[in-house]
Amino acid sequence: MMFSKLKSFVRSVIALTTALAMSPPALAEPENYTVDDEHFSMFFEIMHIGYAPVMGLFREVEGEFVYDDETRELKSGKLVFQSDSVFTNHKERDEHVRNEDFLDSKQYPEIIFTITGFETTGESTGKVTGNLTLLGQTRPVVLDVTLNKADAYPFGHEEYTLGISASTTLKRSEWGMTYGIDQAMVGDDVTLHFGFEAIQKSGWF
Repeated sequence: MMFSKLKSFVRSVIALTTALAMSPPALAEPENYTVDDEHFSMFFEIMHIGYAPVMGLFREVEGEFVYDDETRELKSGKLVFQSDSVFTNHKERDEHVRNEDFLDSKQYPEIIFTITGFETTGESTGKVTGNLTLLGQTRPVVLDVTLNKADAYPFGHEEYTLGISASTTLKRSEWGMTYGIDQAMVGDDVTLHFGFEAIQKSGWF
């Protein structure tokens, strides 16, 4: 009788082990990430009278997105820039860029990029599609993105962190920003370059 119970127990263990072996592995869940504003850089460049590009940046930005590290898919997210935080290393020019000729910061204090899709192009590269809202108008934009590193941070907060580079070129006239284009004073093409770190979080900030 005892031998019969032992055989039954062994059969149960084997059946359970087989079932576990045949079960599909648990998939990692997409995680929330917040942009580390202490390690965020975005600069733009635009040609001035054909001589040389003027370069500038935005000093205030916040962002969040959902990323699946296993499938390397970017699910959703957005970046928000404060338009009056623009800086080109020239006080009078910065004031001009903030006024109605360019960013119109009083009426449109935020520049928002909202992610709408993602396409993998390589092991660590992809294209992010999204909508850029500028001067109250929203137009599609595509960013070329590179994932530089994904690992636990070596010091400080020690959280799992992504290091990302991205770039794109757009025509500002598509958002109604046309100052200086007809006179060839200020270029229409604006090139944007991003470099930032994003920290894995359990929830939105």
